[in-house]
Amino acid sequence: MINKLELRASLEIPILEASTAEENFQNQTLRPILKLQNDLYWELFINYAVRQNADFNSLSATKKSNFIEQSLQKDNVLKNTCIGITIGMFTLSELEIYNSESKVFNKRIITMLIERLKSQINNNL
Repeated sequence: MINKLELRASLEIPILEASTAEENFQNQTLRPILKLQNDLYWELFINYAVRQNADFNSLSATKKSNFIEQSLQKDNVLKNTCIGITIGMFTLSELEIYNSESKVFNKRIITMLIERLKSQINNNL
């Protein structure tokens, strides 16, 4: 049986001595999970935009970017769903680390996810 770590792409991000524990967790755990779950986040967001009656496809790139950012910052249901998708890919030891600083990691997850979705605006539409 394949475990969760085997599903993730190796991003080859070096662990620097100057990096904090939070930065290492972000680079070694969060980034690979966000990459693995990318298609799921994108489809979830597009479905969200349709439910909000936003004609996302007709928006300019700038307005799409703003809509992504505002939605993930203001809509707690969407935000918590995305965080849950991420947490669901943690191992038990990663969950322990996450639980120690969940507010910090939630902010990092949403910030990285906003940038990830914004970078796909022109690719997917």
